[in-house]
Amino acid sequence: MEYEIQHQPEQSRFLLIKGEHECVLDYVVNNDQLDFTHTYVPFRLRGQGLAEVLVEHGLAWAKKEGYVLQASCWYVQKFL
Repeated sequence: MEYEIQHQPEQSRFLLIKGEHECVLDYVVNNDQLDFTHTYVPFRLRGQGLAEVLVEHGLAWAKKEGYVLQASCWYVQKFL
C-alpha cells in the first residue's frame, strides 16, 4: 500500500495521500445526516481505484457512526 488515509473532521473530509498528491472526499453533517458532497483525484492518479478506496473508507466510517447517508456527489451515489 503506497498511501495513507486521514480523517480530518475539522475540515469535514477524508484525505488519501499518495506520494506528493492528495485525493479528497468532502462531506457535510447536518444532525444525523451525512452528505458526501465531493470527490477529487488528481488527473495523474486517476484510473488506479483510489477514489473507490477513499469512498469505501468514508462510507465505512459514516455507517459505524450511525449517520443517515446521502450523496450529492455523483461518484459516491454509485456506492449507495
